[in-house]
Amino acid sequence: MRPMTRWAMTGVLLTAALTGPLAMPAHSAPAALYAPSALVLTTGHGENAATTAPERAVTVNCAYTTSGTHPDPRQACTDLDRVNGDLERLATLRADGTGRHCTKEYRPVVVTVQGVWRGTRVNYEHTFANPCIKETQGASVFAF
Repeated sequence: MRPMTRWAMTGVLLTAALTGPLAMPAHSAPAALYAPSALVLTTGHGENAATTAPERAVTVNCAYTTSGTHPDPRQACTDLDRVNGDLERLATLRADGTGRHCTKEYRPVVVTVQGVWRGTRVNYEHTFANPCIKETQGASVFAF
């Protein structure tokens, strides 16, 4: 039942993220010149998405203008642009720039990202050892 809940919630959020910009008036034609970039990000405590119920979900829309339910969609889009949408490279961007160190406790946190980045389908899952590592290695994208 849990994987079905995750897919249902992801579908609803992705539909809202993708259809929101389409609901604009016809005179906003410049938005059509940009490839769609709308993502749904989820997080939950556990080792993988198949056995972990999402505890939080946010959306990020980076096409033409930035929007979404992410706490800082503009910075998240900036970080995604800096790594050209490669979520594995987010760890190269230090979110706080202070060299923050995390403990070695093991409280796994799984993050999923689904949607479209510059017209390409994205389906990403990563498990971090604890929330501190998630926030440090995920730059501002996973800070929600």
